[in-house]
Formats: sequence, structure tokens, C-alpha cells
Amino acid sequence: MNSELKHFLDNNYEKYNQPSFVAEDPISIPRQFTKKQDIEIAGLFAATLAWGQRKTIINKCNELIQMMDGSPHDFILNHQENDLKRFLSFKHRTFNPTDTLFFIDFLNHHYKRHQSLETAFTEDQTGDIETYLTNFHNSMFAMPDAPDRTRKHVSTPKRKSACKRLNMYLRWMVRKDKRGVDFGIWNTIDPTQLICPLDVHVERVARKLGLLQRKQTDWQAALELTNTLRQLDPLDPVKYDFALFGLGVMEKY
Repeated sequence: MNSELKHFLDNNYEKYNQPSFVAEDPISIPRQFTKKQDIEIAGLFAATLAWGQRKTIINKCNELIQMMDGSPHDFILNHQENDLKRFLSFKHRTFNPTDTLFFIDFLNHHYKRHQSLETAFTEDQTGDIETYLTNFHNSMFAMPDAPDRTRKHVSTPKRKSACKRLNMYLRWMVRKDKRGVDFGIWNTIDPTQLICPLDVHVERVARKLGLLQRKQTDWQAALELTNTLRQLDPLDPVKYDFALFGLGVMEKY
């Protein structure tokens, strides 16, 4: 791998993996919390709703958190049926009240049995990220009366999706550093296993830098990019998401 390219990406990783990055990014939503379960829940909604303009995403996520009385985990566990009526007005793009209420029901079911959402990815099976993402999808849609329409909001490699939003969520929960952006609160999944979130900005910059050759934007493309990044840092390949995203969004590279 070109040492000049590694130096360039390392510098931009250092530049963008900073607390100043948080304010205009959906990760600002879980960053409001210190309780592990609040971080997990707010993070899942923030990642799920992360498409469109970032300002709008953050506003809609804050609206959703307010509907949960500012305490996601407590609300998920202890809400009454009447409390759910307020969510009938919530919508972000194609994510509608049916989807919101199903997510709440799934999370209620999960947290009544588990201390962490990590187990929805890793319970009963260890493996690679493809396995963990498939586990999560299967766990959600094993729920009785799971609406078919919500499946499009929960990606899976089985549909050849690049799983951008869930890979971003896993980066938030798994990566461990002390830079004030990612949380690193999950321990079963190792940072070496993470797959780079492949959004339009990351994809564009990766292609321009010769890090990605595959024409389709799919699961195989996400794997290809991550395997290339592993040549730069085998222990923490997804740290370069900061560099690629920052170059794409902040610098229009």
C-alpha cells in the first residue's frame, strides 16, 4: 500500500476524529447520554434515521428522544399503552409511525430479557460482522406481527445491502479510543471485525483514491473497501471512515 496515501489518510483521520465532529453528526444524539442502554437506543434510532440532510436527521432524532421523555431506556421499559399515541405523528422520510412503534416494541421485548442490545447481534453465535448483522435482522423480525414494510429500514447482507447505517452504528458502539466520538461500550465484537460504512461520500472519495474498484454499491463493495483499509491498519481499519467521510463532506474531495 502506498505510504504516501496512508500518511494522507492518517492525517485526515486525526483531523476529523475530534469532538468538534460530533456537533453536526447524528452521533450527537447518543452523545447526550451516559447510561449504556440510553446510548444504545438513541444510537440505534440515530443510525436508522441517518439519511438525508444531517441537520434534519438530528432535529428528527431530538424530536423522537423528547417523545421518550428524554430517557429512552426508562421509556422503553416502563411506558404505558397510552404513551404510544404521541408517536402517531412522528415521521422521517419513509420511516413512519408503524416503523417507530415496531422499533419500540422490539426494544421493549429485548430489554426485558437482556442488559444490552449487543446480544441482539451476538447471542447464540459468534462469527463475523455478516453473521452479526444477519442475527440482528432475524432477531427483530422474529417478533410476532413484525410489519413487512419495516424490513427496508433494517438492512442485512442477505439482501446484498452495504448495510451502511448498521455498520456505522456498530462503529459507534465497538471502536475503542479516547477521542470523544465513538463509544466503545461493546466487547463481544472486535474493532478488527468492523466493516466500513459505505455512504455516497465515502464511496466517492474511496474510488477517487483507488481504494475501491467494485462498480456496485453493495455488501461486496463494503467488504472490498474494508479489506483495502486493513492493509493500512489491520487492528482498526474502520478508523479511516473519519478520513473518507470528512474529505467527502467537509472538503468536497
